[in-house]
Amino acid sequence: MKVLITGATGLIGSKIVKHCLERDIKVNFLTTSKNKLTSLPGCNGFYWNPKNNIINLDCFNQVDSIINLSGASIFRIWTKKNKELILNSRVQSLDFLRSKIIENNIKIKSIISASGIGAYPSSPSKEFDESETERSEYFLSDVIKEWEKATMSFQKIVENVSIVRIGLVLSKNSGVLKQTMQPMTFGFGVYFGKGNQWQSWIHIEDISRIFLYINEKKLSGIYNGVAPVPLSNFDFTKIVSKARKGVFFLVPVPRLFFKIIFGEMHIILFKNQKVSSKKIESKGFKFNFNNLENSIKNILQ
Repeated sequence: MKVLITGATGLIGSKIVKHCLERDIKVNFLTTSKNKLTSLPGCNGFYWNPKNNIINLDCFNQVDSIINLSGASIFRIWTKKNKELILNSRVQSLDFLRSKIIENNIKIKSIISASGIGAYPSSPSKEFDESETERSEYFLSDVIKEWEKATMSFQKIVENVSIVRIGLVLSKNSGVLKQTMQPMTFGFGVYFGKGNQWQSWIHIEDISRIFLYINEKKLSGIYNGVAPVPLSNFDFTKIVSKARKGVFFLVPVPRLFFKIIFGEMHIILFKNQKVSSKKIESKGFKFNFNNLENSIKNILQ
């Protein structure tokens, strides 16, 4: 088996690459940086630039499936320019891949693309699953709608098309855990507003395993990439501070502060998102990390 991965050098992509190599799955990857073509030992790197209609078609040689993780970080001030970058880096790259597959009559069995739980509305009580049709009315939800539409356009040319709506990914190197722990260096933790908003998280190991599980089992459809036990922002911060040690108190920071600093982007910090993992579990997937305290300990060890 051989996979083609976009976004392979990112947080989730690099973990998927590691798991692929451990399972003797061959990896080709696409990068927009020529300096990164040899950055992943054991893999074959290929240059592409969707904006300028450039791709090395050798990237498709003997490839069975595509794992798409391409997309600029959403954690940047949402200026008009950055909004265009966030949207185009996701939608244009998928449209470009699809057009090249069609133009060159390339046979691919499956594509699995990242998405986000930001598509779901905000609710203090409701648990959202993949059948939810209501959507939040804000920028990120609009991006996800177009992102998933671009992914589903592969259904006419690929046997299995899947989407993984990813929650807050926990990793030692970057992401929400690192950001949560930064103020703890000074002896205190920070929670957002009242801290009662739901957060759906997942260990970096498990989100990587979900992508490979979907690929291995040839699943189609939309799946939430979250652990089974969501927590409030306050409880999340409290558990992280306990594992981190040396944290003497937790400080509430009002929403207005984040609004002033981050502008429109601050919305994602205050959304109530209690998201279900039952669908992927119903397909036989078993989480290695469904307890936050154990997850943090594993990451920090």
